[in-house]
Amino acid sequence: MWKLIERLEATSDAVAVDSVTLPFELRMRGRLKAVSDSGREIGLFLDRGPVLRDGALLRAETGEVVEIRAAAEPIVTASIPSGLALARLCYHLGNRHVQLALGEDEETGWVRFPPDHVLEALAARLGATLERHKAPFDPEPGAYAEGLGHGHGHDHDHHHGSAEGHARVYDFQHHRSGRHGHKHEH
Repeated sequence: MWKLIERLEATSDAVAVDSVTLPFELRMRGRLKAVSDSGREIGLFLDRGPVLRDGALLRAETGEVVEIRAAAEPIVTASIPSGLALARLCYHLGNRHVQLALGEDEETGWVRFPPDHVLEALAARLGATLERHKAPFDPEPGAYAEGLGHGHGHDHDHHHGSAEGHARVYDFQHHRSGRHGHKHEH
């Protein structure tokens, strides 16, 4: 079994000798057993931290490099005109603490999320056209993810009662006031 133990930098010129295709739920874990796309048994032994993104490279303790691929999985794509309508849709879905993938084409923006009848009804009520299909799901990393947003050196104690991912919602009021001695209730 290959033991994958190191995340490589995005700028790495390492070349993968194999890949492993995983759904988003498994790409959130630092420890798991899986089978590579060529059939080799692998184990992830990574530090807890960032979600494994599509295209991420991991090094085995024996030196081989394996690429992470996002599996096609059931998702809903909510399409809506870009601008205020898209911002409103993102705001209301993000307020539900769900993982969201965002994108746009020439005139339309879209938001992708795992199937959920409540979220689908909300998106439709806001004017989005919905499509249920299978595609890789690689949601936004969140404002506090490495390399994004700002950091201000204090802990946010987030305790969620399940293993499901939660989008981090940026607290604009907290940022403006500079208050740091607060608790997040979920």
